[in-house]
Amino acid sequence: MKQYYNDFGTWLRQRFPYKVQKISIDAGFTCPNRDGLTGRGGCTYCDNRTFNPAYCNRKKTITEQLEDGKRFFSKKYPAMKYLAYFQAYTNTYSPLESLRRMYEEALSTEDVVGIVIGTRPDCMPEALLDYLEGLNKQTFVLVEYGIETANDRTLLHINRGHDFACSRSAVERTHARGILTGAHIILGLPEEDREESLRQAPIISALPIDILKIHQMQIIRGTRLAEEYVEHPFHLYTPQEYIELIVGYIQLLRKDLVLDRFVSQAPSDLLVAPKWGLKNYEFANLLMQHLRHTQAFQGQYARHSSGLLL
Repeated sequence: MKQYYNDFGTWLRQRFPYKVQKISIDAGFTCPNRDGLTGRGGCTYCDNRTFNPAYCNRKKTITEQLEDGKRFFSKKYPAMKYLAYFQAYTNTYSPLESLRRMYEEALSTEDVVGIVIGTRPDCMPEALLDYLEGLNKQTFVLVEYGIETANDRTLLHINRGHDFACSRSAVERTHARGILTGAHIILGLPEEDREESLRQAPIISALPIDILKIHQMQIIRGTRLAEEYVEHPFHLYTPQEYIELIVGYIQLLRKDLVLDRFVSQAPSDLLVAPKWGLKNYEFANLLMQHLRHTQAFQGQYARHSSGLLL
């Protein structure tokens, strides 16, 4: 079966001689857009509970969370190694010595073979890049930036607290150190339609990123965006609309760019909209069917297929 893009699962298998799984960690960080350094209230769409798995608990130590995660995944895959995924909030927002202790605690855990650090582009000082550059020579390091959009007006609307120039600078500085660099974007943000997303695709693709993670817009209960959505509803994609957008979006990206994921699924009790009623694998199957029947992809993204990592 044909490979239509460079997926993250295949990329990992090419880098490691064993199966590797990310384990999410909540290390107790906050965010400069919440505590007043950059702003208050955080991004209008944000609620970290939507992506923290059950085993992820900031009341536990980093080691304890990793051990819980290992037990969770080992039930399915006994022979596995792990990447410690510092995911919740801004995982570079602390003094360097504190960050060093946390990262190295994670790396000292048995069967952990690298780290993934999720952060904001306005929270990457040069001193930390110095440290990560050295660490990268010893183990697997991936820094994942929340870019969300290349549109400054949207960034202001969602109270992101930085502009796209800041994202570009952080990505370029990280890439220049030889550190694997990822980006996260959201499709369907307020006032951004299909045409705007497709306009941005080449801009995002031109950044020196190695990995791109894409999510659909979700309205989460209790957020400021949920209040806005009730007062002034805006269009949210249906599954078919979103699949067609993703197909068009992929065609505008570099062929060597690794795509981590295309959707996120918030817990049903927190999700206001859109309620697609699809499991991740069901969405993956729909997308792959669409890709197979899209003439534009004939002969592209060759190699072997491994399906989507969702």
